[in-house]
Amino acid sequence: MNGRTHTGGELKRRLGLFELFSIAAGAMISSGIFVLPGIAHYRAGPAAALSYFLAGLIAATGVMSQAELASAMPRAGGTYFYITRSLGSAAGTSAGILLWLSLALKSSFALLGMAIFVNLLFPVNIIYVAIGLTVLFVVLNLAGVREAAIFQVVLVSVLLALLIAYMALGLPKISAEKILPFVPHGWRAVFSTAGFVFISYGGVLKIASLAEEAKNPSRNVPMAMILALVLIAILYTFVVFVTAGVLDASVLDNSLTPLYDGAMAFAGKPFAILMAVAAIFAFISTANAGIMAASRYPVAMARDGILPPVFARIHPRRNTPYVSITVTGAIMIAALFLHLDILVEVASTILLLTFAFDNINVMVMRESGLFNYRPRFRAPFYPFLQIAGIVALGFLIAEMGTVPILISVVSILAGFLWYSLYGRLKRARDSALARLVARITSSDLRGNLLETELREIIRERDGIVADRYDRLIESAPVLDIDEKIDMERFFRLVADKIAPLVGQPPEEIFQLLLAREREATTVLHDGIAVPHIIIPGEKKFVILLARAREGIVFPSSEVPVKIAVVMAGTRDERTFYLRALAATVDALSSPDFERRWLSAPNEFALKDAIIFARTKRFA
Repeated sequence: MNGRTHTGGELKRRLGLFELFSIAAGAMISSGIFVLPGIAHYRAGPAAALSYFLAGLIAATGVMSQAELASAMPRAGGTYFYITRSLGSAAGTSAGILLWLSLALKSSFALLGMAIFVNLLFPVNIIYVAIGLTVLFVVLNLAGVREAAIFQVVLVSVLLALLIAYMALGLPKISAEKILPFVPHGWRAVFSTAGFVFISYGGVLKIASLAEEAKNPSRNVPMAMILALVLIAILYTFVVFVTAGVLDASVLDNSLTPLYDGAMAFAGKPFAILMAVAAIFAFISTANAGIMAASRYPVAMARDGILPPVFARIHPRRNTPYVSITVTGAIMIAALFLHLDILVEVASTILLLTFAFDNINVMVMRESGLFNYRPRFRAPFYPFLQIAGIVALGFLIAEMGTVPILISVVSILAGFLWYSLYGRLKRARDSALARLVARITSSDLRGNLLETELREIIRERDGIVADRYDRLIESAPVLDIDEKIDMERFFRLVADKIAPLVGQPPEEIFQLLLAREREATTVLHDGIAVPHIIIPGEKKFVILLARAREGIVFPSSEVPVKIAVVMAGTRDERTFYLRALAATVDALSSPDFERRWLSAPNEFALKDAIIFARTKRFA
């Protein structure tokens, strides 16, 4: 089982690199830069710019880890999916609900910010504006992910141009007396403010939840995440620094329109109005990306039986999770009535927890020994980066205050309660943590659910369509030999295994193997042999896999053979034999193959080692 429902439908891969980048960048360029700098300046002074940079640096630890997880498991639901597969369904349920609410809250925050700027241009009730905008973006996302993504690309392109213009025009107007002293409220205020503005980087998580709809996800998702984080962190730092350098503290502190005020100070009313329009565009992009990403969490949870199946329904024509999108929009409307500070602090605390869990997930997945955990991108400096990230994120969480931590704890407990009452009865799931515990305690873990699911994910991720060779490997008999043996004894074991499959006596198979070896050695190079024979009959072809940990002694080889792929086929299969031989050499020649082969925990993993090592397949 791969965790998908048959009634839910499939999401299609329609998002390219620039569309993914635009979703992540657009989700970050909003309230974090157009609303929060004034509140951050009140807390930390001009050093608020450093708080933004520090928050981005700490976010990088989680982004690197999530990029690795996304490249290994590109599935709807992002961090929910990773936590469920690494720490188990109970933890995953809490995380999924928290992340769903967090992204919905962040999008509500963006809509409130947008309503504030709309109110600058047209005096209207901001709550009514925000509700109307929520409905508009729900309808846009119901129309299709591709349409919503194209809309996002246009918005982000305009936004980046306007913010770069803001920096270029504002830098020469910075006044030294406005930024000195740089740290007026102490370094603790800088760190606590970093936690407060951490919500500004939450958008980078959104594309992981859309990985199932990404083209070439193992490359494009990590690249889009890293590019978006680096670019937006630099933008944030310089824009906040410019704003602090052109406005008096009495004007900037607690301002909800800091860039509008800054533009008014150094460029006049026309550019200020342009920045207000830019803010509106930013909030549109964040709300659009937020609904797009948040709505994929219920889809993933419904596929796993954590939420009712209705949440996994995909519109047959629009290819959108219409139930999940509609419910997410309703949650966003309800969140509009929360106080702004509480909204920001709760969303930031949940995001901090999410980044911490991503670091934990990578450590658990790597240490569990899962054979089919094969990320295309690996987070650097493992495990030091993950440990440093967990410590730093924990410090920022502690600095957030009692109320947001309490709300987060209550939400986590509610998630565990929901799982115990509903999810636990619907689905039992293997996890990497269970594998890690089994590995530490040297006990047997029954079942192979997670390996099987990861195998299917790799095939879909890499576009692998099984050919005849793959199917033969999947059904191949396996010899797993723990002792050192000679060639003749090995051939006896092979003959006994494949004789019933080809309808020939074991002794005849044995003699054919010996004769073939006397004719010319089948040892390709040190430690690897591919014995192959022609057998009587028609339309028969069998492959046997053999692993000899201590080695098979072939007279023609000074080095014992530890990897053997034996092929037996009739003469009419000669063309396929040549293809099978080429496929075998292709697989066995791949980098790191011997290590993966010798460390494979079972015969399923041995077969996967060959199947996933291939670089070419036959039509």
